[in-house]
Parts: sequence; C-alpha cells; structure tokens
Amino acid sequence: MKHPSTEEIQALPQTAAAQAQLDAWIASRSTPEALLWFRQQCQQISTAKQERDVYRAMGLAARKMGKADLNLDSDELAAANQLRPGFDPSGWSLDIAARVAFLLASYASDEAQFANQLDRIADSAEINELIALYCGFPLYPAAMAIEHRAREAIRSSMRPIFEAMAHRNPYPMEAFDEAAWNQMVVKCFFLDSPLWPLQGLEQRNNPALAAILLDLVHERWAAGRSISPELWRCVTPYAAYTDIAGKSDVLRVLEQGRDIERLAIAKSLPEHDNSLRVICEQQQLITRAAHISWQQLLDETNH
Repeated sequence: MKHPSTEEIQALPQTAAAQAQLDAWIASRSTPEALLWFRQQCQQISTAKQERDVYRAMGLAARKMGKADLNLDSDELAAANQLRPGFDPSGWSLDIAARVAFLLASYASDEAQFANQLDRIADSAEINELIALYCGFPLYPAAMAIEHRAREAIRSSMRPIFEAMAHRNPYPMEAFDEAAWNQMVVKCFFLDSPLWPLQGLEQRNNPALAAILLDLVHERWAAGRSISPELWRCVTPYAAYTDIAGKSDVLRVLEQGRDIERLAIAKSLPEHDNSLRVICEQQQLITRAAHISWQQLLDETNH
C-alpha cells in the first residue's frame, strides 16, 4: 500500500489527515500481521460506527500492536506540528497511536455524539487506555465539547494520567480557562511533575497563578521543605514589574537560595531593565541562564 505524502495528508480534512498520519507512522513500525489487524479495526469502526468495536479494539491494542516507542525522527515531528500546531507525539508508543486512531475512526461528524462516547469510554477505561485517550486530545474533533473530560485528567492524582494531558499537549493552553490552567500548573508541584513539558507556560502565565505559587512557597519554607526551581518561572515576571510581596521572596532567593534557584530566576526575568536584573548581572547569572534549558536546569536539581 502506498503511503500518502505529507502534502497529501495535509490536504485532507483534519480528522482524516490525523488518521492518515497515524497510519503512516504505524505502518512503518509494525509487523504485517499487526498492521493488517490495525487497519481492519479502523475499517470496522469507521463503517459500523458501533461503540463496542471501539472498546474491543482499544482493549486489544497493546497485545496486537505492542508497546514499542514510535521514536519519531525530526522530519516526522515536523510533520506532526504541520498537521496540528503544537502536536508533539514524541513520547508516544505504537499502542497509544493505534488507540487514538481508533477513536478518530469512530467520529461520525456529530460532535455531541463523539463527546458522549468519549465520556463513556473514559469512564470504563483502564489506565493505559486512559493515557492514550488523553494523549489524543490535540487531534480530536469537538474540542470544546470534550473540555470537561480534559479537566478530569488534570484532577487525577495518578501522575501518568495527569501528564498525558498536561505534557507536550497544546490542548490545555488553548481550551482551559484561567482557573483550570492555574490548577494544572499548581498540580505539577504536588505531583512532582516538571513544568518544562507544558506548552504555552509564558503565554498563559497570570498574576493569580503567581499569587497561588507564592503561598505555596511560604508553606514549603515554613515546613523546611524545598521547592522546584521551576516555580520561579511563573513568579519572577510579576515580581520584576511591581512591588508585590513576591519581590521580597525573589530577593531572598537571590541572596540565600541555591544556585539552581537563582539561575531559574535569572532565566525568568522579562527583557526590560529592572532591579532584579541588575542583581542577577552582578551575580553573573544572566549569561549562565541563557545557556541552560529548563529541562537541563531541572535535571541538575535532581542530581
């Protein structure tokens, strides 16, 4: 079977384009037997439009397709972003891709029906099925009709489920209101989940979030506990602009904090001149911060 080109995939309607792209990735990484099974399930789901077919296919996906990582190369990741801006399946496995494709195949141009079906599947899914379901949110139709289910994901106390929605996913940035967004960011610190894989952190940053995180800082300090240096990424921009209480907290870290925390503050400074930037320059933090990514910074914290 000839695989469609990237240009041919992009010319398709969004849901069909997503299915075609997933099929191409799966085809190049599957055995002939697994690929035949996968395509038969997609055809059955698409033709019959019976919910039980989706349940069955999702339940068998790991056994039939395996759990090997897709390991997409740079060109494939670029194609993913062209398919849907922000779509980043770099951590996906074969069974995740297959399960998302099954859900896409079930769409019958009825957004309400799709949203209701997604709810029912999520309610009965086991953890790996649920992770796949949430990973697929950037590709699903009915984006706003399924937003309530996305909120369920960020309320989860199970880190893999939470991260399936929060990490490498453009959906929360685009769909969540401020309260839901702030809840997701704060939850990262309670689950010990990194912030750096969140998309849109700077764009969605807001004073209410900074205030919530400052309260968390005070609680952790009072208990003698440390906190992830990534927190200052959400606080420093507001402390730099105003004389809010957070400015004294940032100054305290610059005077007494760990080197990794001071680097995080320097990395979070806005471009305009301010007293915090002067201090960071005096401590020779600005240049160092510019040459370290948030992922590297957090990795150094954990070592």
